[in-house]
Amino acid sequence: MIRVALPKGRNADKTLEIFEHFLKTPLHFEDRKLILQKDNFSFMLVRNQDVPAYVERGVADIGVVGLDVLEEQKSPLVRLLDLGFGKCRVCIGSPNSYAFSFANPNLRIATKMTNITKAFFAKKAMSVEIIKLYGSIELAPLVGMADVIVDLVETGDTMRQNNLKIDYTIMDISAYLVANPNSFYRQKQRILEIQNYFKNALNL
Repeated sequence: MIRVALPKGRNADKTLEIFEHFLKTPLHFEDRKLILQKDNFSFMLVRNQDVPAYVERGVADIGVVGLDVLEEQKSPLVRLLDLGFGKCRVCIGSPNSYAFSFANPNLRIATKMTNITKAFFAKKAMSVEIIKLYGSIELAPLVGMADVIVDLVETGDTMRQNNLKIDYTIMDISAYLVANPNSFYRQKQRILEIQNYFKNALNL
């Protein structure tokens, strides 16, 4: 049995579509069901941020998760393949009236991605204050809590609608196929077969 942790949403749909071709059988979660078993596979739907926990603890053998989550959680999972979908960016953003500069001392940054932010600005040897938020990150600079934000950006519409601009892209993000190290050791041939199928299916 290969157990697969899938992030809820479009990335799960895209992954299941490929697995349908791999297994040559339709795959569909019944309403509100979180586990789907087919042949020798068990698929489970979880939040994107929780995929590493399920895979790290061996509840799932492999999973699909965004690079931002892997980097933020400093995850030790085996990164099998950059799938090339679920693309977005981790960006620095600020109000349209604010002149962002890496030379600005004592920058105040609102973000939910504190580890990514700390690592990036440490490389710049900058002194920054990081304010941990869990949502509505765009609000922080608008009310004077922060100078800038570090957040995920897909289209940029949310920033534009809140009179913010993108100042700098820290990293490009896409979904990754990952594996539990022990599972990879025990079921290496089967997992590599899945990896190669995905690679060919996505023309990677």
